[in-house]
Order: sequence, then C-alpha cells, then structure tokens
Amino acid sequence: MNKDLYLSFENAQFWADFSLVDFPENYLDSMNQPITEALQKMEELENGAIANPDENRMVGHYWLRAPTLAPSQELTDTIQKTLVQLKQISKKVHDGSLQSPSGPFTDLLIVGIGGSALGPQFVGKALGHPVKDKLKVHFFDNTDPDGIDLTLAEIGSSLESTLVLVISKSGGTPETRNGMLEAENAFSHLGLDFAKHAIAITGEGSKLHKHSQENEWLEFLPMWDWVGGRTSETAAVGLLPAALQGINIEDLLTGASEMDQLTRNSDYRKNPAAMLALAWHHLTDGKGSKDMVILPYKDRLELFAKNLQQFIRESLGKEKDLNGKIVHQGISVYGNKGSTDQHAYVQQLREGVPNFFATFIEVLKHRNGDSMKVDEKGMDSGDYLHGFFLGTRDALYEKDRKSITLTILEVTPYTVGGLIALFERAVGLYASLVGINAYHQPGVEAGKKAATAILTVRESVINFLRQNTGTGYTSKEIASEINNLDKTDWVFKILENLAINQPEHFRREKDESPTEDRFSAI
Repeated sequence: MNKDLYLSFENAQFWADFSLVDFPENYLDSMNQPITEALQKMEELENGAIANPDENRMVGHYWLRAPTLAPSQELTDTIQKTLVQLKQISKKVHDGSLQSPSGPFTDLLIVGIGGSALGPQFVGKALGHPVKDKLKVHFFDNTDPDGIDLTLAEIGSSLESTLVLVISKSGGTPETRNGMLEAENAFSHLGLDFAKHAIAITGEGSKLHKHSQENEWLEFLPMWDWVGGRTSETAAVGLLPAALQGINIEDLLTGASEMDQLTRNSDYRKNPAAMLALAWHHLTDGKGSKDMVILPYKDRLELFAKNLQQFIRESLGKEKDLNGKIVHQGISVYGNKGSTDQHAYVQQLREGVPNFFATFIEVLKHRNGDSMKVDEKGMDSGDYLHGFFLGTRDALYEKDRKSITLTILEVTPYTVGGLIALFERAVGLYASLVGINAYHQPGVEAGKKAATAILTVRESVINFLRQNTGTGYTSKEIASEINNLDKTDWVFKILENLAINQPEHFRREKDESPTEDRFSAI
C-alpha cells in the first residue's frame, strides 16, 4: 500500500485507497493545472456562477446541506423553510396529527422516476429496517401496468392508510403522471379520497403543482430549477421520504456537509473527490475507454450501483463539450453487491476483456451485535465476506485489473450522506477535466420528445382504423394513409400492441409474414 495514495479521514469514518490505480510516476504532477482549475470552477459553482450554461442555471445541490453558503439570503431562507416544512410534515405523520380519514398512515407510496425514485430507493434500502421503519415504503417508478398492479397487491388493504408522494419537477413527466393517475384510480376504486392522502413535490407553478392545488392535496413542497433530479437526495425529494420512513435526516445532511468540506480541499492529493476524478480520468484515458464496476460489499448498499448508474451516466454521457465540439464522453457504470454477484461475473472480470476498472465499497463493521462462529478457526460470516472482498480485489489486480477502494466504518445516515456527496463532487470535477456540462441531460429530453412523437402516431393509427371500421389494413398501408410511411415499423408495433391489449376493439388477421398481417377496428 502506497501511503501517499491512502487517504484517511477517521473523523468522517471514511478512507480511500488509490494504491491499485497504478498512476504513472508523473501523472498526478502533470494534472496539477487541470485539477486545480476544476476545483476553482467548483468553487465558483458553489458561489452561484452559471454552471449549467445550456440551461442558463446555477447548480445548487451543495447549498441544500449548508444553506448559508447559498449566494443570496432569499435562497438560504427558502432552503431552510423547506427543511423545516418537511420535518414538520414527518413529525405530524408520526404523531398522528396528520393522518388519513381511516386513521394513522402506515405505508408510503412514492410516485416518481429517475432521480426522484432511485435516490429514495437507495437511501431507504441502505438505512431502513422492516420492523423499525415508521412507514412501509413502496414505489411506482415505471409506467408498467403489471408492475403497478404488483405494488398495489403488495400494499393490499393498507391502501386506506397509505400516504402518497408524487415527485416530478416539471409535473409533466409521463411515467410519473401515469403513476399518479393509476394511484388516483386505485384509491377511487375503493371509495377513498386521494387528495386526503397526497403530497406533491414539484416545481412551483408546474402542472402537478396546479393539479395538487385544484384538488386540495395535503401539502406541496418545492423543487427548484437549480437542483437536478439526480442530485436531489438532500432536497425534499430525498429527505421527506427518508424522514417519513424514520431515517435520521439530520445525520444524513451532516455527513454530506462534512464530506463537502473535505472535498473542497485545494490540495488535490488529499481531496478524495479530486483523487476519484483523477483516477477516472487516468483509467479511462479521459474519454470513457473503460467501464466502472461498482462492488459494494454490503447488502444494504445493493442499490448504490444502480443509483450511480443513473447519476454518473446521465451526468457524463454527453455528445458535445462546452465548446460545442462532438466528443462522445461518458463512463459506463454497472455492478451489484459482493460477494453475491461476483459469482455471476468475476470470471469475466478476471480473465475476460479488460475493459473496466473496479470500485470496491468496503464496510468495516460486520453487524450490530455479536456474531456466531461459522468454522473451527473462529471466523464469522463477516470475516468470510471481508476475505472474499480482499481476495477478489487481489485476483483482479494479479491480472492487471485496476481498482479503487472506498471504506466506511458502517452504514449509517452519516456515512451514506458522505458517499452521496463524494460522488456528486467527483462527477463535477471529472466533467471539468474533460470539458463537458455535467448538469444537463439533452439525451433524456430527446428520448421524451421521441416518445411523444410515437404517441402522436399511435393516435393517428387509432383514428384511421376507427374511421374505417371493419376493413383490414397492413401496417404499411396504414402508415401510408396517415402520411408516416417512414415510420412503418412504429405503426406495426403499435398495431401489434393494440391487438394484444384491446382485443375487444381491434382485430389482427394473420398472414404468412407478420408484417403482412391485416389489422382492423371492430
């Protein structure tokens, strides 16, 4: 172990080992200017500079755990006011002063997608407890009807005592809107007043905000344009679900705030976020040439890899740099928990294509309480887990597979807050090193536009068939009739979907080739 590459922050219950990155001898010295500039840009961001130039927005998720750092008193006040409000809501739910018409809330349904769901899912899994949680948490995080039905079945008769959080910045995200409508329908079906169970977390003046006001929902909490969904875990998006679940959000915020302080260090060799960014830059040649495999050795951190998949990929996966030059940046992220999933893919990691580097997350404390011995040598289950972690790391390094090891004392709100803050800053610094905007998501917006276009074609297909009831047409014929001949493949898949899911309204007549099948309205 290289002592210069092992960073110890005992007071923060955090350690970082970059010894197995194998930085070239002069690499860190050669990166002095770019990483120093990146740290300066981060300081400017925290001071209120326009850090998201494409959308002309500030980037303020760091202020959420240190409101006094916000560039105006108005912003400080609104952050603090929202924090007080969400704590009050949580307290009232827990003490029963805010309850459903049938009695105290027992369950929590979160309706959201992307960062609005992944953050609460990760934190809830990491810090929750099936017996001790104040509310049992469920999610509508997709527009899959079967998935929605499974969640409703899981809630069962507890729906009448379920509190619902609908989370969407714009209020128009289709998946979240559909989830809200499905939830409203489920409550209505049981004769329940959805408004007496619902809280909106959204942008002020959004469609969702207006809908919640018109229908007199219980509460409204703001989402601000200077906080992205993927960095909203320390905003109301993540804090209210955590608080309602019974998680200590003050410790979570403290952990994030203290990691923020550690990662502001201008001495980049002692700054864990700067060293992470430099490791990524070296290991991927500054252009995403290798994937990042996240391996947390703790069941509670199982969803951390999934959370980072969205956060890192959405932040760094960009076609153009800040100057408009096509660069195709990004780091692919995948992984799951050790040692369970190393049985699934460690063979390839060690002996297959060397197109990755690993990030191990080590947790020192095995469990709360004593552990039984599982062998004649006096080892317990946690000792084996630790052995598998070290063995896997060494086995990979023997084959020139590089790795980073991040260590925390135990999984607590404090350390989870620290991990969230660490990766938030590392991503921002890496983005500066490669000259991209980490805080917008044009690809996501393009996907939403494409989905809207498909739904428009779907409407045209349905209207045409209904205007010509009883007559069968091929997908190509229909595409031509609705002036979308270049979208024949869309039309075919739409027709196939209609025939399967609405057989009472649409019929499919089989031909030798599926593409020549005829479809009609009944």
